[in-house]
Amino acid sequence: MEIIVFHGSTRVHGNTEFLAYQAVPKEKGTHIYLRDYTVNPIVDQRHDAKGFDPLKDDHHWLIDQMLAHDRIVFATPIYWYSMSGLMKTFIDRWSQILRDPAYTHFREALAKKKVYLIAVGGDTPTVKGLPLVQQFNYICQFYGMSFEGYVIGKASKPGEIIQDKPALKAASLLIKEETR
Repeated sequence: MEIIVFHGSTRVHGNTEFLAYQAVPKEKGTHIYLRDYTVNPIVDQRHDAKGFDPLKDDHHWLIDQMLAHDRIVFATPIYWYSMSGLMKTFIDRWSQILRDPAYTHFREALAKKKVYLIAVGGDTPTVKGLPLVQQFNYICQFYGMSFEGYVIGKASKPGEIIQDKPALKAASLLIKEETR
């Protein structure tokens, strides 16, 4: 099974990234750092006669990477009780992919994926991060993906995640052993 991790943090070597490596060590999966790519915000043209204007950015490449893997891990800091802007923009553009003639297989392909969430926040994240978990669950339901589980870690300042031993252990157990 091929695993891809989409990192939604703008911070290099941040807490969310560290926790994600506990679930999927660098050598055990493909790690994509959304901060390193250009993904333009969606302009909602779903109901325009001409449809969506083509955009020149990295979104199609990122989608192709995602579709080439069986398991998807979304790793995001909890920003204002939701996912990071980078992650949200990436997922928002899926509405455009659904109408792209080159991706008529998109929904069907996603329905075969297993999804995991890793999130880190500083303000009571195991409670205040639950709307984020629910949001990912709804996204998975919409596409027929299997939402396999999540880990929420507590950290604010760089390096603090190392103190959240339960989250570190939970992350190391998040994805079944046969895939690691």
